[in-house]
Amino acid sequence: MKTKIYIVTGFLGSGKTTLVKRILTSSQDLSKTIVLVNEFGKVGIDSDLIKHTATANIVELTSGCICCSLKTDMIQTLQILRYDYSPEQIVIEATGVADPLSIIEALGDRMLSSHFCLEKTITVVDIDFWEAREAFGSVFKSQLRQADIILLNKIDTIDSPDIPSVLKEIKAESGGGIIIPTLHCNVDPDIFWSHPDQKKALETKNFNFHPYDPANDVYSPKNSEAAQTAKDAGFITFSFENTQVLDEKKFLEFLKVQPLELFRIKGPVKFSDKTRMLNYVGGKSDWQKWPDKITTCLAFIGWGVIEEQIIEQLTRCLVKA
Repeated sequence: MKTKIYIVTGFLGSGKTTLVKRILTSSQDLSKTIVLVNEFGKVGIDSDLIKHTATANIVELTSGCICCSLKTDMIQTLQILRYDYSPEQIVIEATGVADPLSIIEALGDRMLSSHFCLEKTITVVDIDFWEAREAFGSVFKSQLRQADIILLNKIDTIDSPDIPSVLKEIKAESGGGIIIPTLHCNVDPDIFWSHPDQKKALETKNFNFHPYDPANDVYSPKNSEAAQTAKDAGFITFSFENTQVLDEKKFLEFLKVQPLELFRIKGPVKFSDKTRMLNYVGGKSDWQKWPDKITTCLAFIGWGVIEEQIIEQLTRCLVKA
């Protein structure tokens, strides 16, 4: 029996890790499930977040994009996982700048095709980013067109009367995937795990605002587009690790002055009286409690930003001994 592959994609900060955490805490038997997390950078943050809730095995691929520089690593890793664990299913959480088409093509490699089958591709879309979608290029479009399911996440951030028009626009851009509006990726796990042919077409003609309200469409052949690597797209990544305490007021001011080109800052931040997990996307910050009080460990992703300047600004936030 072939191992089923589930690909989870979505641009930076859309909610992929939240989705994977929800899926892995469902009632589904995960004893034969492995999660392969692709971190675009040297610091692995998403896998740590998943490990706090998951009973499945977690495997990391870091320091590159799974669709380009790490494609060979992914092929080798899948082969090793098959021989070592004989998993029934593998969930691949791709980095936000990955083109799923390249991952799908890699699964067609002669070393993998006889042992693995692509079951489903799920793309998480942050509705806040929809108006600026042209700025994200062909990678963003490919994530939509390769999706069997599109989670239109964070629908509480726009006026509910606008949601139907956004759904129509996404439907026109997509490759025929089912579109599901969500809050915090709160979706029925059965939709994630079930086979596409078992899905029902769901109506949206009378769409009302609800935390979970499926949209209609049926599965259809996907459109193809030439893969564009993260490097070609101009994305850069860097990290900051330090055991010193950061001044909370200075750090919050630091976040306020960051350019829009700095898409993402993610990781635990150590203050004098607490450590908090920061998820900073497009100028917005979300904070969560974090048990580890040892170190600050931040991963940055941006486009055309100057790493040295940002690190220098961040270093000024450290509390002097």
